[in-house]
Amino acid sequence: MTTAPYAPLSVPTNATDYSTDDIHQTPAPSIGSGSSSNSSNNNNNNGGIGLTNSSSSSSSNNAAYPHQLVINLTNPNEREVVLLELSKKRETFTDLAPILWHSFGSVSALLQEIVNIYPQLNPPTLTAHASNRVCNALALLQCVASHPDTRGLFLAAHIPLYLYPFLNTQSKSRPFEYLRLTSLGVIGALVKMDDSEVIQFLLQTEIIPLCLRIMETGSELSKTVATFIVQKILLDNAGLNYICATAERFYAVCTVLSNMVTSLLQSPSIRLLKHIVRCYLRLSDNDRAKAALRQENCLPVALRDDTFVNALRDDATVRKWLQQLLSVVGPPTPLTVAGNRSMVSQPL
Repeated sequence: MTTAPYAPLSVPTNATDYSTDDIHQTPAPSIGSGSSSNSSNNNNNNGGIGLTNSSSSSSSNNAAYPHQLVINLTNPNEREVVLLELSKKRETFTDLAPILWHSFGSVSALLQEIVNIYPQLNPPTLTAHASNRVCNALALLQCVASHPDTRGLFLAAHIPLYLYPFLNTQSKSRPFEYLRLTSLGVIGALVKMDDSEVIQFLLQTEIIPLCLRIMETGSELSKTVATFIVQKILLDNAGLNYICATAERFYAVCTVLSNMVTSLLQSPSIRLLKHIVRCYLRLSDNDRAKAALRQENCLPVALRDDTFVNALRDDATVRKWLQQLLSVVGPPTPLTVAGNRSMVSQPL
C-alpha cells in the first residue's frame, strides 16, 4: 500500500539572510579571590611546618570558595561580581550545578536576574552591560541543565520557560543577539544529553516555532544552535512523530529549512549546512514525510544538484548524509493538485 504524502500547503515565508560577527562577551574585569592574604600569617605562626599547613589551608579554601561564591549570590550588592566569577570558572568548579541548585536562594537569585531584564525587551532597550550580566546568570543555568543530577529538577521546575521571552525577541542589536544565543545554549545543553524526558518537555512548549524564527532571522551562530536543537528533537522518535503528525508542522519546518538552504547560496556555512542535511535525512525516516519530500519544490534543488559539492569536498560525513538522503527520497515527482487532503490533520 502506497503511503499518501501530505497535501501541499501554502506556508508564508519571510526568510532574511542576516550575518554578523561572532557574538562575544565584553572583557571581564580581573577579580581576585582574596584567599592568599592569610598565607604569611600562617607561615609565621606555625614555625617549621608553615609550608605544609599553608598548603593544606589553601586546599581547604579552594574547596570552600565556590560554596562561598554561591552563598554570596543572595546578596544583591555582590551578585554582579559573583555571577561573573562563577561563570568564568564554572568549568573548573566540581559539582557547581548541585551546589547552585541545593543552596538556599541561589536559583531564585538567578531567576531574579532573568525577570529583571523583561522590561527591557519591549521596547528593546537592552544595554550591553545588562545583556552581559544576565548572560552570566544564563551560563550558570546552562551548567545546571547539563548536569545529570540537576537536569530533571531543572525541567520539573519549568526553568526553560523563563528563557522563552528572550528567544522571542527580534532586535538584531548585539546585546539582543548575545542574549538569544546564550539562551539557545541552555536549551542546546538540554537536548545534547539525548534524554527523552527533555524532548517530551520541550514538545509541550513553543520551542519549535521559536527556533524556526531564529533559524530564519538570526546570526549564523544563532541559526546553527537553533537548527541543532530542532535536529535533536527530530532524532527523538517522539519529536519526529510530533513534527510529522500534521502537514502544518511538517511544511513549517521544511519551508524554513528550504529558505536556509537558499540563504547559504549567498553566505555558505558548512556547519549550518550539516545540521540542515541531518534534519532532512531524519524527516525521511517518516513514510509520509518521505513521500512529501519527493514532491517538486519540497526538497531544495540546491541539495539535489552539485551546488554544494565543492563546499562539502572536505566533509565526508555530510556528503554521506546527503547521498543517503537523495537515495532515500529519489527523484522529484510532479506536485499533484488533488492529493488526499483528508490526511492534512490526520495523526500518524
